[in-house]
Amino acid sequence: MQAEANRTTVRRLYEAYVRGDVDRVAAMIDDDIDWVVYGPIHIFPFEGARRGKRAVLDVLAAISTEYELRRYDPLVIVADAERAAAMSDTSFVQRSTGRMLRFRIANFFRFSEGRIVEFREFSDTFDVAQQALGKEIDV
Repeated sequence: MQAEANRTTVRRLYEAYVRGDVDRVAAMIDDDIDWVVYGPIHIFPFEGARRGKRAVLDVLAAISTEYELRRYDPLVIVADAERAAAMSDTSFVQRSTGRMLRFRIANFFRFSEGRIVEFREFSDTFDVAQQALGKEIDV
């Protein structure tokens, strides 16, 4: 039962995010959420660790300032008693250049009392950075 409730919460979170329904997103996350998006902070300043609902909502606002969300389609959602994971196909338009960034994201959630208390996001940040910069990165 709890696994299905967590799966539903993840779906509703994505739906609210796509609609830009910040109040609905805020209602699903804990006031003291532990939030981390892994990636190069010097390219994507909204990535990194955040603590608390206000910090997370600020991150989401920063993303929408720089990028227009075009698609956030969960391909797979798996869940158990207190955790869920999702793989999503996403696309964003970089507002400053008009470049379309398309990539897959893996999100991992932990729940307590029906709210998200922990969030981790992973993507192929090398690929996403190259798309955002509009060039190959020489390593």
